[in-house]
Amino acid sequence: MGKLVLTTFISLDGVYQAPGGPREDTRDGFEQGGWSVPYGDEDFGRFVDEVFSRVGAFLLGRRTYDIFASYWPKMTDPADPVASKLNGLPKFVASTTLTDPGWAGTTVLGGDLAKEVPALKERTDGELQVHGSGALAGSLLALDLVDTVHLLTFPVVLGAGRRLFAEGALPTAFRHTGGRVTAAGVSIQSYDLAGRPEYGSYEL
Repeated sequence: MGKLVLTTFISLDGVYQAPGGPREDTRDGFEQGGWSVPYGDEDFGRFVDEVFSRVGAFLLGRRTYDIFASYWPKMTDPADPVASKLNGLPKFVASTTLTDPGWAGTTVLGGDLAKEVPALKERTDGELQVHGSGALAGSLLALDLVDTVHLLTFPVVLGAGRRLFAEGALPTAFRHTGGRVTAAGVSIQSYDLAGRPEYGSYEL
């Protein structure tokens, strides 16, 4: 059975919106898209390659799927570990509006994530990976369906934008399983979900 692994980029103030380019996601008038790009050094690339070496299938939100589908099918170098996996492995997109996906190997999940995602994990050999897909990630976290989170925190405060752990998120404890900081200052930390938080007191 596969694990569901979420890899997400956030700013210091928790924003996940449009890390990869100015036109990626301008909802709510967001004008700071592309904030992760200046930090993409060799350390960062090495980590991404490691993540993609463990993938068995992809689960993507509609917006991330559309961004990926407009770019990755044009990347045909068989030596590119990211492109070859994204183009060659099964892709599942959570959407109630997408009916005819053009990217080969895509299946649309239009139903109940709480039922469909555990079934997907069951039959995935390797990791079922979610990349970006902030709204979907929030839904999966709220349903307790995520096993591991790779949280990449970039040394920038944006002051606006959609946040991964927003008000009303499910209280969740995590167990830290490893981490590193890239030369450019991106903190890459990995966590396994560990159930509900525990609480204590410093009062005597």
